[in-house]
Amino acid sequence: MSGQNVQAEPLFVSESHQSVTGPSPGAGPASSKTLRLARSSSAGWHVEAVGADAGMDREADNHNDNGIAAQATATQLPSHDGATGETKAVDVENTPLPADVKDGNNRGSTDPTWSWPRQFCTAPLRRHRRLLRRLAHATVAAVLTAWWITGLILHRGDLGWVVPFLVWFAVCLRLLTLHVPVATTINDTLVRPTRQRTAPAMASVQTWLGRYQHVPLILFTVTVVLAGTFSSPAVAGNTQANRAVSLFGLLLFLGGFYATSRDPQHINTRAVVGGTLAQFLLGVFVLKTKVGYDIFNFVGDMAKQLLGYAGDGTAFLTDRSVLSAGWFLVSVVPAIIFFVAFVQLLSYWGWIQWLVGRCATVFAALLGISGAEAVVAAASPFLGQGESAVLVRAYMPYLTQAEIHQIMTSGFASIAGSVMSAYMQMGISPLALVSSCVMSIPASIALSKLRYPETEEPITRSRDTLYDAGDAARNLEEGQPLPLPLSQVQVQAQAQAQVVDTTEEEESRRPYNALHAVGKGSWLGLKIAGMVVASVLCIMGLLGLVNGLLGWWGSYIQVPQLSLELILGYLLYPVAFLLGVDFRHGDDLRKVAQLIGIKIVANEFVAYGDLTSDPQYGTLAPRSRLIAMYALCGFGNASAVGIQIGALSQLAPGRSGDVARLALSALITGIVATLTSASIAGMLMSNEVLLTIV
Repeated sequence: MSGQNVQAEPLFVSESHQSVTGPSPGAGPASSKTLRLARSSSAGWHVEAVGADAGMDREADNHNDNGIAAQATATQLPSHDGATGETKAVDVENTPLPADVKDGNNRGSTDPTWSWPRQFCTAPLRRHRRLLRRLAHATVAAVLTAWWITGLILHRGDLGWVVPFLVWFAVCLRLLTLHVPVATTINDTLVRPTRQRTAPAMASVQTWLGRYQHVPLILFTVTVVLAGTFSSPAVAGNTQANRAVSLFGLLLFLGGFYATSRDPQHINTRAVVGGTLAQFLLGVFVLKTKVGYDIFNFVGDMAKQLLGYAGDGTAFLTDRSVLSAGWFLVSVVPAIIFFVAFVQLLSYWGWIQWLVGRCATVFAALLGISGAEAVVAAASPFLGQGESAVLVRAYMPYLTQAEIHQIMTSGFASIAGSVMSAYMQMGISPLALVSSCVMSIPASIALSKLRYPETEEPITRSRDTLYDAGDAARNLEEGQPLPLPLSQVQVQAQAQAQVVDTTEEEESRRPYNALHAVGKGSWLGLKIAGMVVASVLCIMGLLGLVNGLLGWWGSYIQVPQLSLELILGYLLYPVAFLLGVDFRHGDDLRKVAQLIGIKIVANEFVAYGDLTSDPQYGTLAPRSRLIAMYALCGFGNASAVGIQIGALSQLAPGRSGDVARLALSALITGIVATLTSASIAGMLMSNEVLLTIV
């Protein structure tokens, strides 16, 4: 090869095998071997070394934007003795490039100035991707730790230490779980050995107690409720009598559901009593302890500040002066779009799935419910009705009647984070909204298991089938199947599973990167905001029509002010009294009952709007206003029934009949679950909380 100018051979790269063709990198003057990309019927495309004296056929295909380009000329390859062998020209128009041979731009090329394929540039990054990821996470943890320690030293007295510590702990714990199986390690080293050691003793206690094994839990719950309700001193507007009324209302709600239970003999006492206790303890933590109040108040304030940044986008599109107008269209709608996009970004990073999965594991372990029920109940305050059921859509055809009832109840009992922003923009306390949503999780479980007990055997009740909700959500987004117990019935059901439309699969596919996630989230937020605007417009118009007809009809009986709000105000008068509304203050009972009726007939948007803007509700006592905030915080209304039936029927068409049959019972259960949170708020509120929230 000495004395000759040899043109470098172009390289072709296979994405699947990383194979190349061209001169051997180690070839020198005494070397005659060349790498060639060959194809055979048995081995397919592969790389082989050949001698230069045999020549080498070079195949290339220069694809341009219009398809296939041009011609290849013969190239002289040097031999070891100085002779040359001619490589025949290839008809590139009739010789297509194999599918697995391409460069970084998805093209083949014979251009000597051809750029290196993308694999050569990204191979080092891919090879060390795990190391780089760990270094990045370690850097974030180190910076956050330095921030926390600095703040602890400089501002411990004025800014407090609890909230910064929890932020540091939550972020570092999440980063740690990305690399270390913390949950599995704790389960293998602590939980499982402890359960094995205590199992004989627990079995002996259960055998000794027999049918009264839940009596200790019931007695403990009663003691905690009574102590938490009446331990604090009475203040103006929050007397012992008002608390006693709220407690009586809670007991009456539970007793009424027990009396109307579908099958009282199969009631899961652990789920009912444990759910009520968990709901009450959450209320105590938020409304009675400084730490809990600070945490939830911090979360609410941060959420309010986060949504305020949507105003920057609105000001860019319009003008800063528009924000001061207070219109629903410019204050609420942009906040919804921005928040949904932000949630989609957190979901892309896996934070939402991780949080939902941890909550689901806790509720399933403590309350003895199935994995599917726990996942949906924990996800409802974050994702909302319908969307939370998507996490278990692979299980939908196999759910029991009680599980479907519980899933629908969870959707009716709380609101979604995507619309919580709208209520905050209306002036509703973020603390009341956040705490009510969290309290609704165990409340929906307790009341649903009381109203519709489990009489079948759920396939997700076993600990082996309680899958991580985060992994489940990612599997669904990537089109991978969820793990299902392979019994004969389920295999037959799998064979009859519906085929999901390809458009829906494309829309639910995992985003490619963070920007793609934000883009998809903004489009989803726009659709949600559009649905909210359209529904509010139509509902307000229909309410005006109904009130106009009632006023016309009432004018003939000397009641011209007759309206739907007036009728519901008197029909739900006892409900407002049982919640503990201050009955000594003016006409608060009728007004709160009227708001609850508007929420059930129309929706919570209209009810919250009247609470914050209608002058007649401006005279409500602080206690009555706080109870109303909690009582309205749920999707339990007539329009939500259609949303749930449509969403769940789409996920499992074979169960649409069951969904429609259980919808009314689940709606009533969800409404009452929200009301029980209002009762507990009336039992636990203090004067400081009233002054802060209201």
